[in-house]
Amino acid sequence: MVNWTQLLHSEMERNYAAANRLLNLVDADNLGWKPENGGNWMTIGQLLRHLTGSCGSGCKGFLTGNWGMPEGMKMEEMALEDILPPAEKMPAVESVAEARKLLAEDKALALRMIEQAGEEQLSIREIAPPWAPNAPEVLGRQMLFMVEHLNQHKGQLFYYLKLQGKPVKTPDLWG
Repeated sequence: MVNWTQLLHSEMERNYAAANRLLNLVDADNLGWKPENGGNWMTIGQLLRHLTGSCGSGCKGFLTGNWGMPEGMKMEEMALEDILPPAEKMPAVESVAEARKLLAEDKALALRMIEQAGEEQLSIREIAPPWAPNAPEVLGRQMLFMVEHLNQHKGQLFYYLKLQGKPVKTPDLWG
């Protein structure tokens, strides 16, 4: 049987630590950079803002039902394009220091949500995300999906840094 508390803690520790180390390679004066080819790319500043809220807030949403929506709005009633705006409309961090602070806050929130849930809820409570109401999973798995969300954007930052010629190597992804 999976010990969700232990699994989530270890995955969060590894992924947040690796993301934090990648922040060391971000040039503070280059937050407006984005890949030249293709479209709908976030800038580094936007990516950092998204990365730094990609796990804890989702864990909170699954546990409490509070997805941080404006008063009177429900995620279930919103169109996908309202939830995921085009890159140019996404918020950005003002500095790497802000990103580091937000990442620490997101980690603290995620860990707090694990503790509030407890192993029993993580193991047996089934819940579906608002964007896929017919896809319930146990709470522990949904929180693990939020760690995967963090991991995905950590990988995106890795490739942004690689495209800029920064000295990143595969082990940088894994901590």
